[in-house]
Amino acid sequence: MNILLLGSGGREDALAWRLTQSPSCRTLIAAPGNPGIARWAECRAIDPCDAASVVRLAQAEAIDLVVIGPEAPLVAGVADTLRAARIAVFGPGASAARLEGSKGFAKDLCAAHGIPTAAYVRVERTAEALAALDRFAIPVVIKADGLAAGKGVTVAMSRAEAEAAIARAGDGPMVIEEFLEGEEASLFALVDGPRALLLASAQDHKRVGEGDTGPNTGGMGAYSPAPVLTPNLEARAMREIVEPTARAMAAAGTPFSGVLFAGLMLTKSGPKLIEYNVRFGDPECEAIMPRVEGDFTAMLHAVATGRIGDIGPRLSTDTTMVVVVAAKGYPGTPAAGGTIEGIDRAEAVDGVTVFHAGTAKHGDTLIASGGRVLAVTARGPWLGQARERAYAAVDEIRFADGFHRRDIGWRELERAL
Repeated sequence: MNILLLGSGGREDALAWRLTQSPSCRTLIAAPGNPGIARWAECRAIDPCDAASVVRLAQAEAIDLVVIGPEAPLVAGVADTLRAARIAVFGPGASAARLEGSKGFAKDLCAAHGIPTAAYVRVERTAEALAALDRFAIPVVIKADGLAAGKGVTVAMSRAEAEAAIARAGDGPMVIEEFLEGEEASLFALVDGPRALLLASAQDHKRVGEGDTGPNTGGMGAYSPAPVLTPNLEARAMREIVEPTARAMAAAGTPFSGVLFAGLMLTKSGPKLIEYNVRFGDPECEAIMPRVEGDFTAMLHAVATGRIGDIGPRLSTDTTMVVVVAAKGYPGTPAAGGTIEGIDRAEAVDGVTVFHAGTAKHGDTLIASGGRVLAVTARGPWLGQARERAYAAVDEIRFADGFHRRDIGWRELERAL
């Protein structure tokens, strides 16, 4: 098949790397891509949210399957335009993408269908949000309703911090919800209408600082699988959260097609939904792709064409770890233009692939062009070895404007002692 991949981040680099290993992949085009993706695909300078341009490119190149990486084109309805042109696409239409595009929509769906999640209130105005705080204990969670690149959540540890988060958000839709006690984990399922198949688990590290301190980011590292999400808990999360969601969306006439990423809190009373994402996570995707076995292209095509019953996802028993190298200033204003060297040496470490998340070329020089710049991914038979390989590779990279956490996987490693 001829494949078109939309996106330009670390997630898309990992998807491109995995797609091109599939026997079913003849050619891969990426739009717009990045210097890392250019290793595996032909890159075209097209805006992935420009549905008309995407359709023209897909038709001109006889594309058999479009894989949409990031959330913005999904929420914008690019998948709908492709389906209207009779082009197979992996990713939900705009109506189903509301599961990520609107936190309030997802919470209302949970409430209507008895899906376990935190108690919440939807508000539209600052004054309304401040009044609603009285209904919640501290800590309390403040969420922007729309897309926020993984940074629209504040876990307020005091009333003053909650009020400050509301003031920053200003008038507009937001969700205020109870703080859930427990450990977070991520569950990924392939969904085709009312049917859902478990794919993989992962755990990421949202806070910018070591020891899980500082502001939320899009993710500073991840590992897969997440042993804390036991087979029993995985089955329960599928039964109580993912499958009812898939059935509810199909019954509403807005069936979901693609990958559904459930962010879970593992509470004393069982898994509860924190939020949904309607695409592979980043950096979780970089952790999952090295573990996926079989013909990944054929797997995605089966989902896109309503044949999910024909596939049975298989994963390696190995563990993977991703360490994100970010530009100084992230998650605020990152330093741009810093030179990056040593990726070849990093990838010489056994089991390591370095995915490009925010890079560009200035002549022949690789430079930083985003907040999260590289996703250094290592594979090993157990987490400790994957960690050793990942940090050995990180230490080979020369990026003066970069920083990274040195404690990715710390919870699981402590449990293993």
